[in-house]
Amino acid sequence: MTAAVPLDLSVGAELVLDEAEWRVERREPHTGRVHLVGLDGGRQCVTFRFLANHPRCRASSRTAAHGAGRGRQPKNVNDLTPGRLRLAELRLAHLLEVSTGFRSGDPLRASPGEPKPQYNPDTSTLTERRLAKVAELEAMDRQEAKLLALDRVSVRTLIRWDAARRRDGLLGCVDDRWLRESGGHPSVTVQVREAIHAVRQETLHGAKVSMATRERMIRQYVREEFGAEAEVPSYAVLRRVWREWFGSGRQRQRYARSAELPTRGGYVLIDRPGQVVALDSTVLPVMVRESVFHEAVKVHLTLALDTYSHSICAFRLTLVSDTSVDVAMLLRDVMLPLPMREDWGEEMEWPYPGLPAAVVAEFAGHEVAGLPFFAPETVTTDHGAVYRNHHMVRIQQALGCNILPARVLRPTDKQAVERVFGSIRSLLFEWLPGYTGVDAADRGADPQGDAVLTIAEMEHLIATWVVGIWQKRRLGEYAPHWDPGGDHSPNSLIAASFDQGGFALEIPSPDLYYKVLPEHAVKKIDERRGVKIRGLWYDGPALRPYWGERSSRGGARATKWIVHREPRDRRTVFFQDPLTHDWHPLRWTGLPPEGTLPAFGDKRVTELLARVEKAGLKPQTDADLLPHLLALMHTAKPVDRWPTRMTKSERVEVAREREQAQAAAADRPAAPPAVLPAPRPAAAASSERRRKREAAVSGPLEAPPRLGEEVRRRNLFALPAVSEPLRDER
Repeated sequence: MTAAVPLDLSVGAELVLDEAEWRVERREPHTGRVHLVGLDGGRQCVTFRFLANHPRCRASSRTAAHGAGRGRQPKNVNDLTPGRLRLAELRLAHLLEVSTGFRSGDPLRASPGEPKPQYNPDTSTLTERRLAKVAELEAMDRQEAKLLALDRVSVRTLIRWDAARRRDGLLGCVDDRWLRESGGHPSVTVQVREAIHAVRQETLHGAKVSMATRERMIRQYVREEFGAEAEVPSYAVLRRVWREWFGSGRQRQRYARSAELPTRGGYVLIDRPGQVVALDSTVLPVMVRESVFHEAVKVHLTLALDTYSHSICAFRLTLVSDTSVDVAMLLRDVMLPLPMREDWGEEMEWPYPGLPAAVVAEFAGHEVAGLPFFAPETVTTDHGAVYRNHHMVRIQQALGCNILPARVLRPTDKQAVERVFGSIRSLLFEWLPGYTGVDAADRGADPQGDAVLTIAEMEHLIATWVVGIWQKRRLGEYAPHWDPGGDHSPNSLIAASFDQGGFALEIPSPDLYYKVLPEHAVKKIDERRGVKIRGLWYDGPALRPYWGERSSRGGARATKWIVHREPRDRRTVFFQDPLTHDWHPLRWTGLPPEGTLPAFGDKRVTELLARVEKAGLKPQTDADLLPHLLALMHTAKPVDRWPTRMTKSERVEVAREREQAQAAAADRPAAPPAVLPAPRPAAAASSERRRKREAAVSGPLEAPPRLGEEVRRRNLFALPAVSEPLRDER
C-alpha cells in the first residue's frame, strides 16, 4: 500500500482534467487508452500515460471522498490527539482481527488465545467473522462502548472501515469529525479585520495596554470608519482572534517592537516479492574520488534487497554516512521503475514475461530497465540511529510499510543482505582499482593513489552490474521453497511470481518525494518574512494569498500550516497549496541571485546559527547571515582557506554538501508551472477601498499625527523669547 492515492479509472468514475469534469465511459487496457465523456456531451480518448503524468488531473470529489478536501492541506495521523490516536488504533485492531484472526494482523505476534474460534480464518468466512465482531461489540457495556467510540458499529460500518483502511491505512479508521475543518471566525468581517490591524499598529508604538483597551479602540475604529451600524464581535471573540494572530502578548513592549521588522520468535515463510525487504549500510571497500577537489574518499553503500528473489531493488552511495532522508529516498527508489541509461542496450530492458515492457513504459513515462519495483510490506533493518528516529516513523506511515528492526543477536534476520555484501565484494569490488580489502592489514600500499573512479562513475558501474549480471546470476542454494532443486535467478523468480500471483502495476505519485521529507507546523505566515523553519526564514509567491491567515487544519495541529524541509539542501523548503494541492518551493530570504550560492545542509545551518549566537549578533534579516555562511562554507577564499591549505576533513565536508545537493536535485520531481490561487475577497475589498480613498484626495497622502504629537514637539517649560510681550503687558 502506497501513500499516493491512485487515480480511479473504473467505468463510471469521474475525474477533473484542466478544471473540467469528465466521466470514464470505456477503458481499453490492451491499448492503454481510456474514453472520457464531458458534462456537455463532448468525448475524448486519452492514454493512461497522459493522465498519470498530467499536472492538472485529479479525482473528482464525488468519487474520491478520501484525502484532503479542496482548500485544506492533506491530513495525516500526526493531526490526531493522543486519545483519538488510541481509539483509531483500537478500531484497526478490531478490523485486523476480523481480516486475519489476530489483533496485531501478524501470526508471529499473536496474543494468548488467538485466533479465537469465531475469528479463525481457516474455519469461518469473512462475513461470519464480521457478524461475530458486531455481536461482540453489542455485548459490551454501553457506557464503555460509547467511551471507545464502538457503540454504533454494524456490518456496513465494518465494511466501510475496512475499505478505508486498505486505502489510507490507520487514517481510514479515523472519524471525519475528529479532524473536521477549522471553522475560523465568521464574525470577523473585512471591516473588523482592518480595525484589528490598525489597532495593532497603533498600540505597537505606544505603551502596553490591556485587551479591554484594545477592544474599545477596535470598536471606535469601526464606528468612525464604517458607521455605527457595522457589527463588531464580542470581547471574547476579539481576544481569541488577537491571541491567534499576534500571540499571547505576554512579552515586554520593547521586545515586541524589536521583533517587528521596520519594512517587514519464529520463522517467516516468504512467498512473494516485496513481502520482506532488508536494508543495510556498509563502507564501500573501494576508494573513489569526490567531484569537488577530486580527493580520494570512502563512501557508504546502502542496499535494499528483496529477500524472496534476492533482487537488489535499489542502492545509494552517500559520502561520509547516510541519513534518514537517504533511507526514505532509497525506499522510494524501490517503488519506482528504474529508467534505462544511454549506454544500456536491449539486453538491459524489462525482461519479465506476462507484463510487456511497452505497458510498463507507458505507465512510467520512460523506458524501464530489467529491475523489479514494488511497494514493500515489511522492511528489516539493524538498530542503527539512522533507522530509529521519529522521521522514520513518519516515513513508515507515508509509504504504508512496516519498518521492523532485526532482533538483537539474531544474525539470521538479516543474513541475506550480509551475504550479498560479500558476494558483491568478491564478484565486483575486488576487480576495481582502489580496492581496500576487508581489513587494514590486507590493504594495498597506496589505495588512495590507485583510486580513479568518481562517485558518479561508481554509481553507474554498480547499476550496470546489478541489472546486467546480478539479476541474471544463478542463485544456487537460495532456490525457492516450492522448487528447491531448480535452477533460478532473481529475474526468473520475479517472472514466476508474476505467473503465480500477478503483478500490481502501481507507480507512486511524484508528490511522494515531498511527503517523506521532514515536516514542520507553522502557526502563522508572516507578511514580510514568510515562514521560519529551523532558524531560517523562507518566502515565495505561493504564500502571498495566505499572509497573516490561519490554516483551516483541524485536530492536534489546528490552524497551523505544514511546510516540508529538505535536510540535504536548505536553500529551499516546500509548501503545498491548500486549494490546488500543488507543491511550491520557498527560497531562503537570505539567498543571493539564483545560482550564485552552493547548496548547504542542516549541519551547516546549525554551525551558522551557533556562530552568530556566540558572536552576540542580532541580524535584522537573513541577508545579514549570508557573509557568515560564506565564511563557513569556504566560498569567500582568503589565503588560509585555499583548498591546498584546508584540511582533508574540511574538503570532504564541502564535497559532502555538494553531493547531497546533487542527490536532492535528482530526487526532486520536475514541478510544472503552478497557477497561484486568486487573492482573497478581503484583500480585494481592501485594495478597492484604498484606491477610492487615493482618488478622492489630490496630492500624496500623509499619515495623521498621533495623539499628543503637537505637545511632544516643544518644551513646555521653555520661556518665551524677549521680543515676545508677556500676556499682562498686552
